[in-house]
Amino acid sequence: MPSTHHQRVFLAGASGVIGLRLIPLLVKAGYVVGGMTRSAGKAEQLRELGAEPIVCDVFDRDALMEAVRDFAPHVILNELTDLPDDVASIGIHAQRNARIRTEGNQNLIDAARQSGSPRILAQTVAWQLPEGPDAQAVLELERSVLAEGGVVLSYGQFYGPGTYNEDQTPADPRVQIDRAAERTVELLDAPSGVIVITD
Repeated sequence: MPSTHHQRVFLAGASGVIGLRLIPLLVKAGYVVGGMTRSAGKAEQLRELGAEPIVCDVFDRDALMEAVRDFAPHVILNELTDLPDDVASIGIHAQRNARIRTEGNQNLIDAARQSGSPRILAQTVAWQLPEGPDAQAVLELERSVLAEGGVVLSYGQFYGPGTYNEDQTPADPRVQIDRAAERTVELLDAPSGVIVITD
C-alpha cells in the first residue's frame, strides 16, 4: 500500500550500490527523493529511477548547505562511502573512506542543523574494524549521529549483484543488498539508536 505522506528524503550517496536500490523503494513508499551524487554523469540515472538529482560534493560545505536548504528534507539518509571498485584496494582508500565518515558526515549534520534539523540516518558497519583511521571514523560517525538523535544503520557485509560479493557469500555479519535496502526504508521512522541490519 503506497503511502501518501510525501516526506522528503535527502539521500547522500544516491549513486552508490545501496543508494541505487533505495531510490525506487523510497519512491514506491511515497517519499520524494533528492538523490545526491558528486558525479554529474550519474544524474540522469538517478532521474530515471525517480529521484531529483542533486549534484554536489559532500566536502563542498557551502554548496552542500545550499543543496540541503533548497531541498528542505524531512530526513537525511547518509549512505556515503568512498570505496574503490576493486576490493583489493580498500586498504589504500582507508583514509578517504574515513574522511567521508568524519568530515563528510559532519558537513551533513551541520547542513541539517541549518535546515530545520531533519532526522538523520547514517550508514556504518556491523563488524569490528582493525584499529586505525577507519575504525576511529566509524566511532566518530556513530557518536555524532546519536548526539543529533539520529539512527545509525549498522550493515553487515553486502552481497549480491553490484557488491564486492557478487558470486560468493561473505562471512557473518552479512546482508543481501536488496534486503538491506528494504530494511533501510522500513527504519526511516525508527527511534534513535544503533540498528544492526544483517540477514
